Amino acid sequence: MTFDPQSVRIDGVYEQRQPGNFMLRIKVPAGIISTEQALRVAETADRFAGGSIHLTTRGSIELHWLKQEDLAPAWRMLASVGLTTRGACGGAVRGVVCAVPGDAGYGTAQFLARRFLTHFTNNPRFEGLPKKFKIGVFTGYGDGRHLIQDLSVVLREGDDGDQRYDVWVAGGLGREPHSSFLLEEGIAGDRLLPLAEAIITIYRELVPKPKRLKHLVRERGREEFVGLVRERVAVIPSLALGEGLATPLTPTPAEGAAERLTAGIFAGELSTKGVAALAEIARQYAGGYMVVTSRQDILFCLDAGVRRDDAVRALSAAGFGNGSREERVTLRVCPGNHECKMGLAPTRDVARALIGALGEAGEDLSWSISGCPNSCSHPQLADVGIVTVKSVKDEAGERHPLFDLYRRYGTEGFGVVVRAGIGYDELLEAVREIE
Repeated sequence: MTFDPQSVRIDGVYEQRQPGNFMLRIKVPAGIISTEQALRVAETADRFAGGSIHLTTRGSIELHWLKQEDLAPAWRMLASVGLTTRGACGGAVRGVVCAVPGDAGYGTAQFLARRFLTHFTNNPRFEGLPKKFKIGVFTGYGDGRHLIQDLSVVLREGDDGDQRYDVWVAGGLGREPHSSFLLEEGIAGDRLLPLAEAIITIYRELVPKPKRLKHLVRERGREEFVGLVRERVAVIPSLALGEGLATPLTPTPAEGAAERLTAGIFAGELSTKGVAALAEIARQYAGGYMVVTSRQDILFCLDAGVRRDDAVRALSAAGFGNGSREERVTLRVCPGNHECKMGLAPTRDVARALIGALGEAGEDLSWSISGCPNSCSHPQLADVGIVTVKSVKDEAGERHPLFDLYRRYGTEGFGVVVRAGIGYDELLEAVREIE
């Protein structure tokens, strides 16, 4: 039987730009991964993926350079510790992103993110979608990530003191950025899953492949879309989020948020040796869990009673926390044309050059580099975003990328283009001038 790469996208598989090689994406609920799971990921990457992993801006993990025959054994190794790749690619509900650990309400947010992921993953009713469907759960509006999801849930306290939720829909970046809009304000928890089911079902029925939900809103208008959702959700019974141990996986002392410690990961690229070292730090100091954040780094919520200095020393001994620019600067980076078929620029190389070109003021800004207009690294939400818009041939026939440079001021809306279609040297010069 001929192997069809399209048929296995639903199981988290994409072809790389290098023929015969594949990427396997792992869903990590709320970005939280245990020591045992991290060690199994490292073991899998050592065996099949050249000894490295890539952390994504959605808190997922990617393995590159797998061969066709590696996919099934890699999947089995990951499944043995409760990790799944189902729906991490293709037309399905992708990994559910979550708020940053330490924010007020984070425990509730991670519980809800895991609940959403469990509800929609491996459920045939919510597969075979026109394209990806992205869900996020947040504790506030500061970083703007609620603007780019197909469905965002933002926690808020109701007038009665109960937990309430704002629901935003139809966001997305890519070649046609579209900001989400507020669909429902202050609803109760038992309406969240029915509302999500209604929206995803409408998306599946009314949107042609390969369009996102934002296409339906643009085509029909907000008013008609809202009417469709309210008509559909009215016939879906309320569904409680569930009783029982709604306890955060990450440590949270009784008096409030846990002490946090971060291992900066340059461009989201991490060796398996580094994974194993960080997993051991999680075991000793952070309740056996660590968090893959939207900044493509690893965050630890330290156990109550842990001496921070001890954890810092352990992090330094593992090769992290050395104070280098590569660790200090907030920089999101997609794989670019190192591995991705859509990539137009070598994003990791651009990132290294950017780090070297930064002035002192630039160190305090957040940066993002996208290797194509799909904007997987969320450049429109960074203080400074770089999007590779195309590549052009020179007189010798060699291809060179061209970039748009974005600036975002404040915490509302998307960044705007301040330099368009500039070359590599112009880009670095513009970076040097940023204050």
